[in-house]
Amino acid sequence: MEHPLSLFRFCPKCGSERFVEHNEKSKQCLACGFTYYINPSAATAAFIVREGEKGKELLAVRRAKEPARGTLDLPGGFSDLYETSEEGVRREVREETGLEVCEVEFLFSLPNQYLYSGFLVHTMDMFYLCRIGNTSRLCAMDDADDARWIPLQDLRPDDFGLTSIRLGVEKFLANFPI
Repeated sequence: MEHPLSLFRFCPKCGSERFVEHNEKSKQCLACGFTYYINPSAATAAFIVREGEKGKELLAVRRAKEPARGTLDLPGGFSDLYETSEEGVRREVREETGLEVCEVEFLFSLPNQYLYSGFLVHTMDMFYLCRIGNTSRLCAMDDADDARWIPLQDLRPDDFGLTSIRLGVEKFLANFPI
């Protein structure tokens, strides 16, 4: 299997080409001694549930970009530097749906791999149950082509294009009765 840092040929500290595999999690520069460890990037996903006409509904968005463009997703995304995961999920929900999260509850996490610009990014996807106030502001924006409420009984995990999100939806439906 190719090392996760195989695309990184030069030491990010001194620029040397003597940047070699150190172990399964790192590369080390033989010139300056710098060791770089690859760790998963923090990512978030929001389960937002409301009472609808047919009972409980989950908010899902349709992905506007690759990977898995056109498939269903949960609102969420990468956490930014210097923000907590909870702040990240609040920001991502606002950016993708226009909704303001008023309460965040951590549920579980799943490791994932996310192909972006030809690079396999290892992520740690953190799933949250989020409560929102006013739902009338719902509008698909940013990375979302569409935002819709889907009755829980109509949810099909296979409609979610990203592996960890699909597994997360399965786990949510099986273990977190709302």
